[in-house]
This record gives sequence, structure tokens and C-alpha cells, in this order.
Amino acid sequence: MHTTLTELQNQTINSNKVGILGNYFSSLKVGSMLNKSGIVKTKGASPLKLFTIVFNLAFIGKNFFEGVVRNKKVNVGKDAVYNFLNSSTYNWRRFTILLCRQIYFIIKNLLDDSSEEVLIFDDSTYDRSRSKKVELLSRVYDHSTHKYLKGFRLLTLGWSDGNSFLGIDFALLSSAEKTNRYNEINPDIDKRTCGYKRRKEAIIKSTMHLEPMIKRAIKIGIRAKYLVMDSWFSMPSVISTLRQHIHIICMLKDHPKWFYEYNGKKLRLSDLYGKLKKKRGKAKIKASVLVKLPDWNKARVIFVPCDKKRGWLALLSTDITIADDEIIRQYSKRWDIEVFFKMCKQHLKLVKEIQIRNYDGLIGHTSLVMARYNILSLFQRKSMDQRSFGDLFRACNEELANINFLDALTRIMQLAMLTLRKAHKLSERVINSMLDLIMGQALIYFGLSNRQTPQLVGG
Repeated sequence: MHTTLTELQNQTINSNKVGILGNYFSSLKVGSMLNKSGIVKTKGASPLKLFTIVFNLAFIGKNFFEGVVRNKKVNVGKDAVYNFLNSSTYNWRRFTILLCRQIYFIIKNLLDDSSEEVLIFDDSTYDRSRSKKVELLSRVYDHSTHKYLKGFRLLTLGWSDGNSFLGIDFALLSSAEKTNRYNEINPDIDKRTCGYKRRKEAIIKSTMHLEPMIKRAIKIGIRAKYLVMDSWFSMPSVISTLRQHIHIICMLKDHPKWFYEYNGKKLRLSDLYGKLKKKRGKAKIKASVLVKLPDWNKARVIFVPCDKKRGWLALLSTDITIADDEIIRQYSKRWDIEVFFKMCKQHLKLVKEIQIRNYDGLIGHTSLVMARYNILSLFQRKSMDQRSFGDLFRACNEELANINFLDALTRIMQLAMLTLRKAHKLSERVINSMLDLIMGQALIYFGLSNRQTPQLVGG
């Protein structure tokens, strides 16, 4: 994805338009999607032109001030762009979903196996530590630094097939606790608008967003087989609600109030692990068991080896027919949303491109950044997958190779290291040494040669 972004930056810098992505705007009918989302012209420049100007900033390597305010080649004023982003009547969620739906069906036509499709939930911090007057600014805990910061939480629902990732929907969350909010909702906002509804969503618990997001994804035609989640969303009540719409695969947390019924007894996760017979030696799965959740539905829980301090990690699947290895492989696709967050923040300028105090502006700009990523995903997929060139290539080429079990194990370790960074203050040298030791033993176990060694990109 980073190589794709660099290529597009080079093309865009040498062009007065959006480079090669201008063709995507036309083929995807971005202007029509803006119109269907209530993003219409009132005066001055068209919404498509304003959208293109802001969209283009990440590809010319300039922030809003350099790319719009001081850029004499842009024929619109900064106020026009601010008004475009800050409108409370624009339905940016509808635009995001419409664009994602269009790209999803293009990529889906390249798939031979729909069982590889998964939905992914996760959240990430949206840091505005230097701000004071941003609407709904709140106190947010950052698990990577173990400190509180000023900002928001970006709750995101994405789709992946193991090769491409698309952002479907998001909620930019403040805090449900009034004491944690530095600023409240602007009282002048019309309560009938989309902007006011998004503000009300920002001050409710994150778990209340999960089911509506899933319903919206299903409504537009996305038919993923599994929903993959981290342990932050794995409470039994959430699993019970979401499994009515889609099978769940998630990491479990050893919470003292979360119980799983086994042999007629309700046990917390660590007690359940203690009751099971473990496989000896270097088994990649230590134990597997069927349990009953509080809603009386069955689920499969598997335990895999981890660091010596804890010794194990647990994954749950509401699909009890799936193989243990397949649970790990499907869960490993959750790494794609971590890549998504990193790309959006570091390369697509999610936070640092423009400083906006208005909550509508934050929603508009975040929607635009997600559009950048989704269009880049389509561009990358068409560049990689020869079957997108026509039926002849489709007939002559197999589907892009999906991740195998060892790649899945690698991703699990990456996620485990990410958790270690959040939970313990360890240096990069110590973490890299742990990775080298663990993966070295894994390679010996699988008997792989040096040419087959997976690369742990980004630790």
C-alpha cells in the first residue's frame, strides 16, 4: 500500500488533477454519490471540485495551509473548503457506504471463494492533544502509551478478503461520561440534521454502535462469513447480539465476570483453561473445547501458546464446525485493520492535515481520508490481480494466494507484540528479540528453509 501511495504521489505531482485517480472518480461516479448523500452545490464551486481539492492533498505532500490557503493554482477560497467540510446537513456516512459498496462489488467479482471474506471491528485513538476548543473533545486513554490524551476514539468497521481491506463505516467517539468531555455539543446545531445525529452517537458507549454498523453493512450487500474482533469487544452480551447477524471469531479476555459453561459448571476463562487437558510439546494449539455462552448457544474456544508470563491466548468462534487452524487463520486477518489505521495516520494525514474545531469538519475529513484508502485499495488490487484485466486473464490465472497458516501465526504474533507494547513498557530491542526467538522456534518446528521465512514487517 505504501508503494502504491508513492507511485500515485509521483503521478499527481506532475498533474494539475488527481493523477490516475481522476479516472476512478469518473468510473465510480463519485459526483453522483456526493449528490445522493445530500452533498450538493449551494453556491460557488461544485462539491466534486472541493472534494477533489482536499482529496488531492495527501498525494501532493501538502497540508491544508500549503495546499489550499497558499496555493494560487487552486481557484477556490479557504472559506469554501471549510464550509464544505463543516456542513451539518451533509450525510458523509451515506457517501462512505456508497463508495465502499461500489468498490466492494468490483473486488468481489475477482473472488472465487466468498468464505475468505471477513468483517473487522477495531478502534484507534484520534489524537488532538494540542487542542482546547474542539467540539466534543474528550479525555481518552491511549493503550500504547498508558496515558490519557485529549482527542477521540475512531471506531471502524472494515472488510477484508486477506488481500484487500475496505473501510465500511466509522464512528468518531467522544466520551459517554460527561466528566471526561472538555467541550459539549454546539447548542446552535439544528437537531434535524445528520450532524446532530452524529454528535449524539459520539457520546454513547462504543458497544452500542456495533450492531447498527453490522446491519448497515449487510443492508448494502456485504456477505462476509465471519466478524473478527479484538478482546475489547468480546463480552458475552456483545457476542450474543452480533451472532444473530454473523458468526463471530474473537480474542477473549480473562475477565472475572465473564463465564463459560463447561461440564455443567460456569467458569471464567483462566479456570476453564485449568480444567482442560493440554497437548504436550510444541503443539500450536494447546487445547480446544466446546462451551455454552450465557445465551445458551454453543461456541468453540481454543487456547494457543503465548509468552511465558501468561502462557496462553484464547480465541472464540461461534461457528463450531470450523477447524481450529482455520479459526487462527481467519482471526489473523484482523491485522489488516491495524495496517489501515497506520496508513491513514502516517501517510493519508488523518489527524495532521487540517486543524478543525467543528465536529462536522472532523467527520467530513475522516470520511474523505477513508475514501482515499478505499480507492487506493481498489487501485492496488487492480494493479496486483491480473484477472482484473479481463476474462482471458481471469480464466488463465488462479485467485491471489490467501494467507496460509504460518502467515496467520505470524500475524497473531504481531498482534501479541502490539499488545505487549500497550500493556508493558518494553524497549523495541527486547520486543524484537522476543519475536526472533519465538519465530525461530516456529520455523524449526515447521521445518522451513530460509527461503520460506516470513517477514515480520513492522514488528
